Amino acid sequence: MATSTSFRTFAEFYPYYLGEHSNPTCRRLHFVGTSLVIALLAYTIASGKWLLLLAVPVFGYGFAWVGHFCYERNKPATFKHPWYSLMGDFAMFRDILLGRISL
Repeated sequence: MATSTSFRTFAEFYPYYLGEHSNPTCRRLHFVGTSLVIALLAYTIASGKWLLLLAVPVFGYGFAWVGHFCYERNKPATFKHPWYSLMGDFAMFRDILLGRISL
């Protein structure tokens, strides 16, 4: 597997990402944060209250970072791979919904 700094594709990155989310509580916190982000984005678009977009990173990163610092005891991949990490959040969310990853 590639090291944490040599990913050329998301397909190479995703197994690393999942390995950084082995703790079920961390995965649950990511799931809650991503759910809130999706709900907040939908509400913002429906209501036209665009200032609410400022809360998106708070919900998304807040829950995830608590999971990493308190339960995984590692640094979030966001710091070195922000785009792949964002894609990983939504891919893991999808995989949890589809039952491929357990909570």
